[in-house]
Amino acid sequence: MRYPTVLFDLDGTLIDSGGMILASFRHATQTVLDREIPDEELVAAVGGATIYDQMRSFDAHRVDELVEAYRVHNEPLHDELEAFDGIRAVLDRLHAEGRRLGIVTAKRRRTVQLAFDLLDLGRYFETVVGAEDTAAHKPDPEPVLVALARLDSEPHEAAFVGDSPFDMGAGSAAGVFTVGVSWGGLHAEERLRETGADTIVHSPEELLRVL
Repeated sequence: MRYPTVLFDLDGTLIDSGGMILASFRHATQTVLDREIPDEELVAAVGGATIYDQMRSFDAHRVDELVEAYRVHNEPLHDELEAFDGIRAVLDRLHAEGRRLGIVTAKRRRTVQLAFDLLDLGRYFETVVGAEDTAAHKPDPEPVLVALARLDSEPHEAAFVGDSPFDMGAGSAAGVFTVGVSWGGLHAEERLRETGADTIVHSPEELLRVL
């Protein structure tokens, strides 16, 4: 196998949550700031640092209100969450092959657990590096490096799979093979390449081939 260790982003990579996240950003900014921010500006914040940092880019003085409005809107939507088609087959295969799997996400552990409980995904992963686990966040390499340390893996042994420029930047800076996925639906392939993707895949079957 090319990569004994495979790390995954969660939103837009394993779970089809992009529309839900964008809707909650819209709700928070409209409710708290009473203004509509273009979707392309909202999307630019998705997938990076913590929700607090993301909201700070919209209004640095009302961050707590924005985060609260986002969470009130977002958490109930998890009841409708689904994994992307073909993702379970990928995880089944990698797990059966004995790969060491981890999650690197900007989500809080509590919100990760909502997805795990609903979709029964937690059993595949030996570690989850979430928002609370590092001082720096994607695109900084620290979350990826923390996951590797927990899995006793070296960068040359690992791949990181994600859908956002923040994932690509973090993976590239950490020295791992960095795979961009196109099915997240929020970020352009060109942007993924610009920020460090070693390759772009368009289906779970293609992902298995590159891993």
